[in-house]
Amino acid sequence: MLSSNVVPSSSPLTFTKPNPHFFINASPHLKPNLLTRFRTQHRATPLQSSKLSFTPNQIQHLRSLNGLLPHPFEPSSKPRHQFVKAASEANPEGENVAPGEPKSKNLKLGLVFGLWYFQNIVFNIYNKKVLNIFPFPWLLASFQLLVGSIWMLVLWSSKLQPCPKISKPFIVALLGPALFHTIGHISACVSFSKVAVSFTHVIKSAEPVFSVVFSSVLGDKYPIQVWLSILPIVLGCSLAAVTEVSFNVQGLWGALISNVGFVLRNIYSKKSLQNFKEVDGLNLYGWITIVSFLYLFPVAIFVEGSQWVPGYYKAIEAIGKTSTFYIWVLLSGVFYHLYNQSSYQALDEISPLTFSVGNTMKRVVVIVSTVLVFRNPVRPLNALGSAIAILGTFLYSQATSKNKEKRIEGEKSS
Repeated sequence: MLSSNVVPSSSPLTFTKPNPHFFINASPHLKPNLLTRFRTQHRATPLQSSKLSFTPNQIQHLRSLNGLLPHPFEPSSKPRHQFVKAASEANPEGENVAPGEPKSKNLKLGLVFGLWYFQNIVFNIYNKKVLNIFPFPWLLASFQLLVGSIWMLVLWSSKLQPCPKISKPFIVALLGPALFHTIGHISACVSFSKVAVSFTHVIKSAEPVFSVVFSSVLGDKYPIQVWLSILPIVLGCSLAAVTEVSFNVQGLWGALISNVGFVLRNIYSKKSLQNFKEVDGLNLYGWITIVSFLYLFPVAIFVEGSQWVPGYYKAIEAIGKTSTFYIWVLLSGVFYHLYNQSSYQALDEISPLTFSVGNTMKRVVVIVSTVLVFRNPVRPLNALGSAIAILGTFLYSQATSKNKEKRIEGEKSS
């Protein structure tokens, strides 16, 4: 029998082990040097007894393992690996999990989402303020891409963000996605300049419809649940468009073309950039921004360059202060890049489903915020159509997520 003599805390705890057929089932959490000392010092013969001394700190650590042992150092004839397995199941990673770790992770996730939403709201507000007095979306869109390009170059040169190794095949593969990104960005800016921000975002919530249609044409198959989920999106966007007070054909087409551009960017990126997985999302977006600026700015000069100087003086006359105009333009550029950067960081931290839900809620937050800031009149049917479209987007994200999970499980089983 294994007996223990407990003495005052200033003295060590002594264990007597006359029977060698029983042993202490130690958890793998015990320090290696403690287990080694026990094994080397207590190889007793059948008639020997051995002693193991512990310091008070070690006693306290052993008591903390009481939940993993049948009883603190109770003799057992069971194999030792059973208790080692129990300890590993209690903590699959084999590490001590700090009690505050889940809270810190939730706090970080909340901070990422909060920044993403806040930056998106600020961008939409100041982007619209500039376009209200300086209605030249091609120049403003080019400036926003320029700010993002400079931002990424600063991050790379200061080594705050690791600079990816760039090769000629990567640049060639990047040309297509960057072109579609350019089309999506400038079309959205044109839409913002023609209609209310809220209306543009309602129409842009129809992006899943274009994604399903184009992907199906290219050979992808979707279950009936996905197709049913896009019906309320079409219905809601149609109702919102018919009842929109600030309705404008150019604004509507700008939002629709923006959807096409961003969907084709996503599809083309999967096909052309799948061999460059060493480039992370933020660096990929940085290079897309740089190439998009090179695409857009020459075209912007051709489309509206002759109107920039007269339009600038009109804008300064309307706003009163030159510095205010510069600040608005700068804020639109900085926060355009920041909210895209935060979206990539959020995608790294959470699952695609959570990201889709968060993106849907972001659109709701932006619509409500811009309606309050610009005091846009909203008819009841218009609000209903917007709500139906947003709900359809949510249902689509749920349906596509379940479809991906089933596809992954099918690949694993096969």
